[in-house]
Amino acid sequence: MKHIKYFLVFILFVFFTNISFAQQSVFQPGDYKDAIYEKENAVNRRFIPYSFLREGDVTWEKRVWRRLDMREKMNQSLYYPKDIVEGRISLPQLVIKYILSGQIVAFADEEFKESYDKSVIAAKLVLQGDSIDQEKFAEDGSSYSVKVPGAKDSTWFYETFSSLSIKEDWFFDKQKSSLEVRILGLGFYAPIKGKEDFGEQPIFFVYFPACRPFFAKHEVFNVKNDSERRTFEDIFWKRQFASSVIKESNVYDRKIADYAKGIEALLESDRVKSDIFRFEHDLWQF
Repeated sequence: MKHIKYFLVFILFVFFTNISFAQQSVFQPGDYKDAIYEKENAVNRRFIPYSFLREGDVTWEKRVWRRLDMREKMNQSLYYPKDIVEGRISLPQLVIKYILSGQIVAFADEEFKESYDKSVIAAKLVLQGDSIDQEKFAEDGSSYSVKVPGAKDSTWFYETFSSLSIKEDWFFDKQKSSLEVRILGLGFYAPIKGKEDFGEQPIFFVYFPACRPFFAKHEVFNVKNDSERRTFEDIFWKRQFASSVIKESNVYDRKIADYAKGIEALLESDRVKSDIFRFEHDLWQF
């Protein structure tokens, strides 16, 4: 009798196992996914809040502006993809997505005083095409042609996004005895259209702390391992980008380009970086 019970349990187990396998072999709409597993790590990520900072604990501070050139290899993970694709997103696509949804505010200046309406940003992203001839008909039935605007391109900025500016504050916290940096704002630049090189123009600025919750939920491409991708928050937190200093706080409020050109500007940029490193190094006695 005991053996019969075990046999019946075994038969039921095989029966329900076969049913489950049969059900799994029948795919329903929504079961077709471009991945072998559900990616939940980045989606459920939360950004790490900044620790409380008291004015009396800051014994030294310097404001620095940096420029990230998207042509540099280390920064290309922020620039690509240029087109809308599934599973990946570039930095301008990410920021514009949340600007148009009203979750991030775009500004016209890096002091965050003049904000853009969503409709203004949407209009900035529309590039007017060449005019074309369109045939129209008069009341008497005769036809005539008129010039009308051509096709509009709303993805031009994703392709021509050339550089990113960073405004950040370096400071020494005496309570933690550490030199830290916090990014205040990001500026998105695109080249000025023309037959010659007319430089770059700012498209909009965003307040970096307001972007951090969204940066923490989107991955950045990792050339080493697709299963170990970092988020945009990780890229900025860990300083995994290549940049050059374009300005430091000074009494003249001038940029490096105003008094140095070419290789001299690059040397001046390295001088600012070295001064910050040397300040922290001189605080300690070995």
